[in-house]
Amino acid sequence: VQEEKIFAGKVLRLHVCTMEGAEWLEEVPEDTTVEKLKERCLKHCVPGSLEDPKTVTHHKLIHATSEKVLTDTKTVLEENIQDRDVLLLVKKRAPPPLPKMADVSAEEKRKQEQKAPDKDAILKATANLPSRNVDRTVAHHNMRDFQTELRKILVSLIEVAQKLLALNPDAVELFKKANAMLDEDEEDRVDEIALRQLTEMGFPESRAVKALRLNHMSVTQAMEWLIEHADDPAVDAPLPGQPPAEAPAEAGASSAEAAVGPSSEAGGEEAKDELTEIFKKIRRKREFRPDPRAVIALMEMGFDEKEVVDALRVNNNQQNAACEWLLGDRKPSPEDLDKGIDTNSPLFQAILENPVVQLGLTNPKTLLAFEDMLENPLNSTQWMNDPETGPVMLQISRIFQTLNRT
Repeated sequence: VQEEKIFAGKVLRLHVCTMEGAEWLEEVPEDTTVEKLKERCLKHCVPGSLEDPKTVTHHKLIHATSEKVLTDTKTVLEENIQDRDVLLLVKKRAPPPLPKMADVSAEEKRKQEQKAPDKDAILKATANLPSRNVDRTVAHHNMRDFQTELRKILVSLIEVAQKLLALNPDAVELFKKANAMLDEDEEDRVDEIALRQLTEMGFPESRAVKALRLNHMSVTQAMEWLIEHADDPAVDAPLPGQPPAEAPAEAGASSAEAAVGPSSEAGGEEAKDELTEIFKKIRRKREFRPDPRAVIALMEMGFDEKEVVDALRVNNNQQNAACEWLLGDRKPSPEDLDKGIDTNSPLFQAILENPVVQLGLTNPKTLLAFEDMLENPLNSTQWMNDPETGPVMLQISRIFQTLNRT
């Protein structure tokens, strides 16, 4: 008896298939290398193929169940092949031929032709064009930004809407309801469940309220903030730009007084005065509220609180834009935000002559939308999607874009 047969490993019976549909059974010891198994398979299905030494390397064995390509240098046992497993003998795809030098040159030439011209090429092509003295500042000003100009338009349209609504006998009652609704602003509310969770942990209520407002009512982030600022001497200071604790109560009292209104014996002149007072109350409630996180971040850079609030107001609570404003020429100034558009300008006249805008200005909801967008520009999308105010905003935008191109 030969020694290798005495100590030979377990013999595995493997089903081998080819892409052409041939199938047979191979019996090999488990210590056989994949390369040897591949040679046996090629002898069986392609007689005489082993005369070319590259034939073995041009084929591969794939384990059918796992779809794994077997490594030539490993044994059947190392590849974890079991008895009666199915293997697939596949010829490897030939690598794509390398491109010819002529093809490479043509491709590079095509890419160069499609490449955008550089600065030198542009100057060379435009060298013979007549020069014009263009004031870039004026050109930039003429291409006005809609959001910046919209604020001036809203200021002027609010004045027109107030005059029109003062003639509406139902306007006072409508704005009483609107005034009362503003008292329920979600922005002033604090999640009671979240607040209870923090106070039950031992944090003071006022400090917990501040942490929740700073962290958008997230209990986890608020708790991390409270722990991080536990030893901060200014931890109990009110948030920059936030009204004092008594303000909501006073606002509620004001709205309650507005809701009561004058006696039924009041004349038309008193109704107009009442409507004016309601307009003022609504405007006060729509006052700009800076993002507390942005205020703190900018103040930590060394800017004064008033400067920071002004910067955020001018830049719609965008921290990065506010930082650039503070470091730049600070234009437009906060005072410019309260200026309306020239009422004799073609833009404003075209807006007022639009029938959709004229009809919208008689709707109290439109005035509320204008007031809200004036103090909270980020709410513009909400009013653009509103079925009552959306068409008005769309017409204003279209008129602006049309005249801005001329």
